[in-house]
Amino acid sequence: MGTHAHRPRRSELATPASSERMCARAPSSGADLVFLDLEDACAPAVKESARTIAVSALTEQDWGTTLRAVRVNGLDTPWCHDDLIEVVTGARDALDVVIVPKVRTARDVWWVDVLLSQLEQKLRLRRRIALEVLIEEAEGLANALEIARASPRVEALIFGAGDLSVSLRARVDGNFDPLGPYPGDFWHFARTQVLTAARAAGIAAVDAPFPAYGEPDAYRVSAEQAALLGFDGKWAIHPSQVPLANKVFTPTKEEVAAAKDIIARYRSAEAEGTGAIGHDGRLVDAAHIKLATNVLDRAR
Repeated sequence: MGTHAHRPRRSELATPASSERMCARAPSSGADLVFLDLEDACAPAVKESARTIAVSALTEQDWGTTLRAVRVNGLDTPWCHDDLIEVVTGARDALDVVIVPKVRTARDVWWVDVLLSQLEQKLRLRRRIALEVLIEEAEGLANALEIARASPRVEALIFGAGDLSVSLRARVDGNFDPLGPYPGDFWHFARTQVLTAARAAGIAAVDAPFPAYGEPDAYRVSAEQAALLGFDGKWAIHPSQVPLANKVFTPTKEEVAAAKDIIARYRSAEAEGTGAIGHDGRLVDAAHIKLATNVLDRAR
């Protein structure tokens, strides 16, 4: 588990690394993490020039408490190797996280881990660069647990519904929703696999992007469903989605107060030798206290 695996990741904003204008606006978005995207957001003709823009944005702008990340191109492309070398060499300690797309096996994570270790040693970096990996291939979904445990750098798994749709040959629309009637939540099984692997490895889980940025209510519902399952945050493909994600994945004052109250009541009863209490017509035992503790952990 990464040293900083529990850094907040309520919102992760995607920003095309090829756009100086969007990179300049990203630090003020309020996102917990911003990643400058060298992969899908960049056409092949600008992938190499985008590295320079990304390095300038990382090193010359005030990012405050926002985590600074770059999504590199996939390991099966001609760009990945130089993405890592050029961006890390240029950004140095101004880069917190590397996001690796289309991870299929633990070996993919290990390859990036070794290259980063060499660069950190060569450049005498003060801090270890963390990894987040996208589970968006059928093979990656099948290997999600071994991927999550592949390196102590890995701090989060991200569920990628778009490329997973392609890999599974799913019949979906541009928002990755099924093209016809479907009983229940179309992505429930895949989401739960990603979440389970992340939790088993002790790392964070981030929900999929939601391309329909003109539909804030639908985004909020999608985020709420992921939050109910246990996800820590959600991808934002537009700055307008960031405050929605931040709100959904932050416990309310009422939830925090209720959690503190139930813990206090239980501890008081426990001190008198009682292992379970009744509260508002419901049994409260040790499992409920752990759930309440989760709420306080999220609030922190």
